[in-house]
Amino acid sequence: MEDKKKILETFENQYPDRDYLIRHIAPEFTSLCPKTGQPDFATMILEYIPDKLCIELKSYKFYLNSFRNDGIYFESVTNKILDDLVEVCKPRYMKLTAEFNVRGGISSVIEAEYDANDNFENLN
Repeated sequence: MEDKKKILETFENQYPDRDYLIRHIAPEFTSLCPKTGQPDFATMILEYIPDKLCIELKSYKFYLNSFRNDGIYFESVTNKILDDLVEVCKPRYMKLTAEFNVRGGISSVIEAEYDANDNFENLN
């Protein structure tokens, strides 16, 4: 899979001395099931406390859209997105909740979380 994080852009946080929560909800995420090739649909809920940088929304939308034709499991895509976002903006805290639509009678919710206090060595 190509390096998708190059799509992501950031901008300077105007309030870096304050902890505040940003929540972005993207209800139209799509990827492909690697087993069947059928589309998987999800709502991606991104929550984060920025440090010096914030994620620019248009680039985030294009980034999420870049998974549309990728065969990738729910768990992998959720963790990949979180890893890329953390690498690009280095937040104090970030959580991604992926609420996948029902497929085969089962709905899945994947949550991946990052806390700079717990993962300090990963910021370098």
